Amino acid sequence: MARRLSTASALQTRPAWGWAAAGAVLGLLAALVFFIPASWAAAALSGATAGRLLLDEPRGTVWNGSARLVLTGGAGSRDAAALPSRLQWRLRPAATGMRLEVEAPCCTTQPLALRIQPRWGGAAVAAADGASRWPAALLAGLGTPWNTLQLDGELQLATRGLSVEWTAGRLQVQGQAELQAVNLSSRLTTLRPMGSYRIVLAGGATPTLQVSTLEGPLQLAGSGQWIGSRLRFTGQASAEPEREAALGNLLNIIGRREGARSIITIG
Repeated sequence: MARRLSTASALQTRPAWGWAAAGAVLGLLAALVFFIPASWAAAALSGATAGRLLLDEPRGTVWNGSARLVLTGGAGSRDAAALPSRLQWRLRPAATGMRLEVEAPCCTTQPLALRIQPRWGGAAVAAADGASRWPAALLAGLGTPWNTLQLDGELQLATRGLSVEWTAGRLQVQGQAELQAVNLSSRLTTLRPMGSYRIVLAGGATPTLQVSTLEGPLQLAGSGQWIGSRLRFTGQASAEPEREAALGNLLNIIGRREGARSIITIG
């Protein structure tokens, strides 16, 4: 009789130990996921951008972390420029993907919110309406031609209903993004500033890009559109007559000279 009781007790105990072991394994997996180091996010961003965007000195986790945002010219490039303050992020699961909030004391007055949704062969990113300010000097890290221009000034970015989807090598854009480059100067000219400019990206069946001059002796104008994943842009730059000598070197660099104008083509 005693042996039967002992056997029955063992049969009851084994399932309990099984559930305990399963719970321990699940708890360990949850802990591992929760504490994924921020360096994993840095590696993912570097790989996705071919090394042009780096998260240097990452701290924290993938879910709550910070790092120095660095722009580079890509693999093998010696050009690099970093934000003057650390970038902070918060990543959370959402109903159809992930929600990312990014902020930097130097450049954002409120967190920039992004909704990221994976797609077959790509991804979709939607940005909440917002505004931010970034140093134009950061562009020098991207290499040619920005390292030659060495721009200084402020880049004011505003988005309205902006969403970007990349699927099977095709770019689709909805909404609008407006970038105002304010009080720009360059090491190629002694004029400071040389002007302020507006760049507007508008989504639709064929996304378009428009460049116009707000003010300044250097006049820029142009338009372009995305065909598949390639931007085709045509524009021109010119100088106010009394400033042509001071801006001549810059006009020679940014495009093909045709008399007083410089023709700019991309794609």
